[in-house]
Parts: sequence; C-alpha cells; structure tokens
Amino acid sequence: MKIALLGCGVVGGGVLEICDSRDDLELKYVLVRREKKELGDRAVFDITTILNDKEIDTVVEVMGGLSPAFEYVSAAMKAGKNVVTANKHLVAHHYCELLELAKENGVAFRCTPAVGGGIPWLYNLERVMRLDKVLSFSGIMNGTTNFILDAMHTEGSDFAEVLALAQELGYAEADPSADIDGLDIQRKCIITANVAFGACLLEEEVPVFGIRHILACDIAAAVSMNRICKMLAFGKLNNGSPAVYVEPSFVRCGELEAAVSTNRNVISFDTELTGKESFYGQGAGRYPTAYNAVADCLDIKNGVKSFYTDIMNPVKPDNSAEKHPYYVRFKGSDEWLDSVSIEKCGEGVVTADVSVAQMHAWAAKAKEADPALFFAGVI
Repeated sequence: MKIALLGCGVVGGGVLEICDSRDDLELKYVLVRREKKELGDRAVFDITTILNDKEIDTVVEVMGGLSPAFEYVSAAMKAGKNVVTANKHLVAHHYCELLELAKENGVAFRCTPAVGGGIPWLYNLERVMRLDKVLSFSGIMNGTTNFILDAMHTEGSDFAEVLALAQELGYAEADPSADIDGLDIQRKCIITANVAFGACLLEEEVPVFGIRHILACDIAAAVSMNRICKMLAFGKLNNGSPAVYVEPSFVRCGELEAAVSTNRNVISFDTELTGKESFYGQGAGRYPTAYNAVADCLDIKNGVKSFYTDIMNPVKPDNSAEKHPYYVRFKGSDEWLDSVSIEKCGEGVVTADVSVAQMHAWAAKAKEADPALFFAGVI
C-alpha cells in the first residue's frame, strides 16, 4: 500500500516512523507547508502531486483544523483515494458531507485515531454493532482535562498552576480553550453518537460545559460527597431519541471513571446483549494516535472499504428526559436556582433532580450575571 501523509507534526511524525518500520506500507509523499530536509524527495508542497499519482491508495490527514483539511480530504476522495484522519474537528463538523463523499466515490473513510487516541474505540463500536444495539455510552475522552482534575484532587493543585504544567508537558496547547471549554470532548462525543445511534448531529445542538472556572472549593465539594470530579461525555437512547451532552460530573469514589488518573481516557458503551464494556488507555499523544492511524491503513489494505456505519439520520438531541442532581456555584441570587436547590454544599448548592436540558439552558444565560459560574452533575 502506498500512502500520502498530509501534515508532519507530532502525530504525523509518528505515522512516518511506524510506516517506515514496515515492509507492507510505503509512505511516498508528505505534504508540508515549509521545507523539511529530513523528508528528502518525499516532501511535497502541492496537493495535486498526490491527487494525480495513481499509485497513492490512501491519504492520511493529520493537519488539524477545518481548512484546508476539508478541501484536501474531499479532493482526495474525489480522486478515488481512501482517507484516514485523526482530525476530530473535521469529522464532527463535516460528518454527513464526508460520509456521502466517501460513498459516492467508493472509497473507505476511517477516523479511529480521532476519538480516544490510541484506544480502538470506534473500531470496537463498529464491531459490537454488527450483532448488538448500543443503548448508551459515556466516558473520559480528553486527557488534558483529566490530568488537570486529577492533579487538583491528588496534589491540591490550583487550576491555573496545573494548566501551565499541562502546557509545559505538551498535554495542552498554548491556547487550551478546546480542552478546558469541552469542545474537544464535544467533537468526540458527536462522532461517537453519530456512529452508535446512526445520527447526524450538529455541533451547536450538543450542549457542553467545561472546567475553565473550576476552583479548589468545587473539588472540596466533590470530596465532601465522596466523589471525584471528572469531565465526561454522555450519549443515551431514550425511546429512540438520543440524549447527548458534555459536562463536569461528580463521580462516586469506587466507580471506574473515578480511578482514571493523569492524562488517560476510559470510554464505555452499554448494549442490549453484552451490557457494559469499557476501553482504557492513552487518549492522545504521538505514538498512540499514530498507531491507530496506521492501523486504519492496514484495515483498508486488508479489505475494509467503508465507514463504521452507513446510517445518517439528521436528528436533534433531546436531553429533557435525562435528570440528576447538580452541584452549582453561582454568585448572587436566582429565582430558578433557588426553587430547585435542596441544600448548601461548601460555596455552592446541590439541586434536586434537574433535566440536563434545563441546567445547560439556565447556565448559558446565568453566565451573563456570573461569568465564573461552575456546575457539575452529581451522578
């Protein structure tokens, strides 16, 4: 199999190393923006070189971002080339367009490294769906936020302090917004929900609340309830309609997610026949992510010629049926919050069971009065 690589950063460099160590994969081209002498003749600066080469079977996109990644991937599919991508933003944002393009052009489209890094999450989700029905999924899908929350619990670290450490270690970007505001997790959650439930969700329809404003007092509140704060993604079928959302959650000590430390991930699904299955491992990083990109190439080489599902129903998530208590820290008074609060908890309150839809809608408006607002589901 002859491969072209789009981008040669952290993950791309890992793909290059793994491919060069094998006899059954030849990485013929690497599309780069500026000269890299170590790539020699493999470095190209124009996508048309790749598109016009009939020897190229599969294009691996690890550039990130929406443009020009979308234009390049679309052109590759139209040129009859299979596509593998680690770009969760691209897949979540252009999900239906990319699936339709792949189907129209008879090429394979795979994105296993886009969700879970080195965890073969989408691969196993596809496998279980051959015989079973996925009822729900949940999990830790972002190593940066898990690293931050774990350090705040175990080391008593301040949020800003541990975020700076995460950036120093390469777990967080210089602009950490996608991680701490939950957008990275939201995109992975959307891809998972689309595959698991045969949906086609829009980013703006899936509510997300991050940990940007979490304080030590919030961690203390979780501990007072014998819980650990984790950033979780959720998806569940309720009478055929999917509930899909992302939020901080106070998880009971002793539960699987509560024990996941540092920058690791754990994702679980629950099905009609097999019940709960969980997948644990490195959720990001050079080699874990590159490993799944190359594994996708090998699957294509061995005959995989499709996506994980061919069902795309344009449904809207309905989070009104999902209810649980919430911990809320809000400065000031609010009539609705007062009406659902049942007890004080440190510097916040704990509510009675409130629907996910209600809480996220309230918080979106309440942030205007208190930009430092923080909430977490108590599960």
